[in-house]
This record gives sequence, structure tokens and C-alpha cells, in this order.
Amino acid sequence: MDTSGVILLVLLLGTLNTVQCQYEESKSEDFEGSSPIDDIPEEEKYTVSALIERANKNAGQELDDPEIIEGDIAVDTGFQNAAPCTSRRHRNCKWYRSKDGRVYVPYVISSQYSSREKAIIVKAMNSFANATCVRFRPRKRRRSKDRDYLYIKSKRGCWSYVGRRGRRQIVSLARRGCVYHQVIQHELLHALGFHHEQARSDRDMHVRILYENIIRGKKRNFKKIKTNNMDTPYDYGSVMHYSRYAFSRNRQPTIVPIPDANVAIGRATQMSSWDIARINRLYGCEAPVLV
Repeated sequence: MDTSGVILLVLLLGTLNTVQCQYEESKSEDFEGSSPIDDIPEEEKYTVSALIERANKNAGQELDDPEIIEGDIAVDTGFQNAAPCTSRRHRNCKWYRSKDGRVYVPYVISSQYSSREKAIIVKAMNSFANATCVRFRPRKRRRSKDRDYLYIKSKRGCWSYVGRRGRRQIVSLARRGCVYHQVIQHELLHALGFHHEQARSDRDMHVRILYENIIRGKKRNFKKIKTNNMDTPYDYGSVMHYSRYAFSRNRQPTIVPIPDANVAIGRATQMSSWDIARINRLYGCEAPVLV
């Protein structure tokens, strides 16, 4: 082969290598680095909890960040127990219901997001209005009732406080990894006062937690909370339910449904009918409860 042929071959191989690198980068462009969650079965990699777990590898590590517990729940440092907003003792963490029967939750979306990302966030917010009395609406500075509001911001990871805290309340939706419809609904449900489904007080009747398969230091993400379940059944299809391989250290399940271990769990792509029912019951909505 002459010199010009060798040069052409080298250029061709270099081009193919560049294309391959760009392809590999595009598959993981939302996430930085690898983690144990990348080793779970392919069909489980884009569940709500898998998306959040992957995005939250470095969550809570900025100087002004709250502590993150149970995977994506924000608490102020020193207050590691997030009070269950749905319990009868913590009603002050609910957002206020207006005289017209609706619950208005003011929000501000950071200018960090692109117009496409903002549209995805707003669409997820508007989905609550389809079947509940909750209305997320842009905050008006001069409106006294808008003193308490959600500030949607791209920080490290996807996380939210549980219930209304007062004044500006951050909901973190990192641009890389969190701007998905189901993830946004999940974090907004936290902000409305809801915990993870598998943290329910009656969870041991419906799932078994396999602690031996959980990543070291992450077992507290599976603690049970004393909750008021508002006469709703345990919901494997809730957008608030962890997936079967959540925080797995060895590609083995960490949550197994009982008595039927084959039931699908944690694969919701949007709020379930029981998620909607619980919102309506907690806030006393007159909207029809879909079951």
C-alpha cells in the first residue's frame, strides 16, 4: 500500500472512532460516571428510582445543600428525620386551600433551564390539575399569599423537602438526569407532603426488604415511617415506589413483593390512580377520585 493509501486508512479509522465515541457519549449524556445502578437489568434502568439514584450520586454535597435522606428527601442538617406530612400530627406542612376549593402552589423556575426543559417541567406541573384540586402557578411577587413558593432549580441531583416549609423552598431538578415527567411528578409529590410508597407503615405486609443486597450505608433509605395511608391500598404502581433493584450492590433485588414476587413494582411513568386519590384525600379536593 502506498503512502497516500496508508494516510487515507488512518483518517478513516480515526473518523469511525470519533463517531463511536460520540454515540457512547450520547447514550449517557445525562449522567456523569458509573455507579452500581448501571449494573441492573436493562428494563429497570429508567424507572423513577433508578433515574433519581443515578442522578443523585453527588447530591447534597454543595456547601448550601440540605442533607439528602431516603434517596431524594431534603432535610436541614441535624434534622435527619423527615416528619411524615400525611400523619395527623403534621397538618401544618400542607399547602393552603383557597376559598374556591383549590390548592394553589406558587412556583418560580430558574433561568438555568432551556425552553424545552421548562416546557417539560410545566407539563408535569399541569398534570396535577387534570384530576386534583392542586394548581401549580407562577409566583407573583406582590401577592402576599405567594410568600411560600417552590423554587425549581438545577442543583446536584433530584430532591425535595416533604411538604410546605415556608418562604422559598427549593426543588432540585438537575438538568442532567432529572428533567423527566415521572421524576418531576415524584419530587412535586414530596413537596405536597408525600413520602415513598415503600416507607408506608403497612409495607411489611406487601414487600420484603432484602437488606443483604443494599449498598453499604444506604439501608436507612428503606426505613419504615408511621403514616396515615388515608384508607388507600398499598400501591406497587405508585410513582413514589422504589424499583426492585433500588440501591442494589450486587445486581440482586432489594425489594420483593409478597406474596407474589413476580408483581411489577416501581415502574410507573406517571402518577397512578391511587397517587391521585391520596392527593385528593389529603387536601380535601372535590375532584373525582380515579380508581
